[in-house]
Amino acid sequence: MASHSDADATASPLEFVRRVIGRAWRDLLSVFYTNTPIWRLLKSVGLLFFGFFCWSASNLLFSYGVDWTILQYVRAYGFVLIFWGPLTHAVIVPYVIRLRRNARRPLARTLARQGSKLTIAVFLVLVLVLGTYPIGAMTLDFGSSLQGGDGGSDVDPDLLCTQTDGTVDCRLSESDGIDHVVVLSGDREVDRADEPPFEVAFHEDDLEEVVGQKEFVVELRDEDGDTLRRYRRSVATIPEG
Repeated sequence: MASHSDADATASPLEFVRRVIGRAWRDLLSVFYTNTPIWRLLKSVGLLFFGFFCWSASNLLFSYGVDWTILQYVRAYGFVLIFWGPLTHAVIVPYVIRLRRNARRPLARTLARQGSKLTIAVFLVLVLVLGTYPIGAMTLDFGSSLQGGDGGSDVDPDLLCTQTDGTVDCRLSESDGIDHVVVLSGDREVDRADEPPFEVAFHEDDLEEVVGQKEFVVELRDEDGDTLRRYRRSVATIPEG
C-alpha cells in the first residue's frame, strides 16, 4: 500500500493541496469530536483563554490607536470564542455525538452528520456580524490607564455619556483638580468646557470614523494644558439618554 508521502510525491500541486486540506480537516474533526471529560475540559478552558487573549489584545491595540480593520474581526472572534468554545465542547459536541448514535428521523440524522459544519458556520457568521456591527460589551477602554498623563495624578472621575438623536452629552462625576476639558476627534477639537461641571456636547456627524466607528476622546487637563486623564469612547457604546 502506498504511503501518504509516496502519494503526495506523485500528485499534482493542486491534488497535493487538496489532500493536505483534507487531512487537516479530518485531524481537526478528530480533535473536535474527542469527547472524554478531560478533553472537554481542556478544550473548553483552552478556547476560553484564547478567546479572552484575542479579545483583550485587540482592545488594547485599539486603545493605542492602532486602527486596522482586521482587529475588529479578531476582537469579535475572541469575544464570541469566550462563550462559544465552552458551549460547543461542553454541550453541543456531546449532544451531536449522542444524536449520531440514536437518531432515527432523517432530519436528526442530517443534523448529526452536518453538526460540525453547522456549528462552525454559526460561529463564523457571529464573528462576521459582530466584527462589522460591534456591540458595547465587546469594547474595552484601556485609554485612561495607558494615556493618563504623568501617572502621578489622582484625578480619576467617571465619564458619564448619553446620546439623543445623534447628539452626545458627557459630564464628569466630579471636577476637583481639573482646569478644563476638551473633546477630540482625530486631530480636531470638537468641544471644550472651561468651567465646572465641565459638561460637553457634540453631534456624531462632527466625529471621524475609526475602523468604521465614530469615536471621540475626552481629555481632562490642568492649568498648564497637561493631560490628567484621557478617555476614548465609541458612539456605538454610548447609551440612549
